[in-house]
Amino acid sequence: MALTVRRALDCIRVGFVLTFLLLLGCTAAFTQGQDRTQTPQQTNSRIAELAAASSHPRTGDIPIGAGDVVHIDVFDVPDLSHDVVVGETGLISLPLIPERIPVAGCTPFELGQRIEKLLQVNGLVMHPQVSVFVKEQNSQPISVAGAVAHPVVLQQSRPTTLVEALAAAGGVADDAGDSILIARQKTQAATCGEPDPPDPAADPEMIHVKVSELENGNPAFNIPVYGGDEITVPRAGIIYVAGAVVQPGGYVLNDPGATFNIMKMIALARGLTGTAKTNSTVILRKDAATGQTKEISVKLKRILDRKEPDVRLYAGDILYVPGSGAKRILGLAGGAAIGIGTGLAIYRIP
Repeated sequence: MALTVRRALDCIRVGFVLTFLLLLGCTAAFTQGQDRTQTPQQTNSRIAELAAASSHPRTGDIPIGAGDVVHIDVFDVPDLSHDVVVGETGLISLPLIPERIPVAGCTPFELGQRIEKLLQVNGLVMHPQVSVFVKEQNSQPISVAGAVAHPVVLQQSRPTTLVEALAAAGGVADDAGDSILIARQKTQAATCGEPDPPDPAADPEMIHVKVSELENGNPAFNIPVYGGDEITVPRAGIIYVAGAVVQPGGYVLNDPGATFNIMKMIALARGLTGTAKTNSTVILRKDAATGQTKEISVKLKRILDRKEPDVRLYAGDILYVPGSGAKRILGLAGGAAIGIGTGLAIYRIP
């Protein structure tokens, strides 16, 4: 009898040790990545820092397009100096010049040279000196949308990089994934006076860049962006871990299809505290059809003991592990979900 009891106690001790080692090993597997987790605010600070470092001085290399307002100055001839709006067809009109002038696709310098020749050919000015600058840029929109602080459309008045465009949108939102998509319309070859219209037979070129690649500061990923580009940061969602864990918080998924289960999320939260009531663990999940928050009981102790399969979590889920002094959350799921979902720090998973 005594031998049987001793063996039973030994089995219990072994089971406890295995459970502890399992959780410790799972946590250690994520320790290196967890040490690199950071908040969206840190990510956006890095984006702003890189944007400031990659900014370029204003240049005249951006081609003129429809809707732009250009200022034309003819030296010593004030009657020919004025502002002009480029029409939808890429043409402008100048006083005393009989034909409309195609200017779309020209840089300010090229347009100045073209006007000088026209003034000479039409006998208006013997030795004209013309300078042109774009007073208002409207033809080179770069749009930034999706999971950003505030969607924006900026005009490319100078060479612009991806981090500069993201910084103009205030950086990424809390639930932004790790992917950035850039849709670039393929264009035909252009020369001054012959704009580069989109090729109707071609689908937009899709360029993929990762937020994490930008954060590393590798200039190869901080690509130039151009007028007409559409930049989208897809939303990936957040899984919250609250209660008796070392680092409660919301953890942003890398992409909408990323798979995370309970063990992974507990590891990201740096494991359980000593007061965790594993048998009272619940998942709070909003029902897509009714909008109501439902509570799903989880036998965390059996999952840790590998006696039950792990449970997959989805964007928007809240994994709640009560502590020894906490009341069971049953019946308070709605209020708890609001409190947990809005009161925790957010971390980006590397």
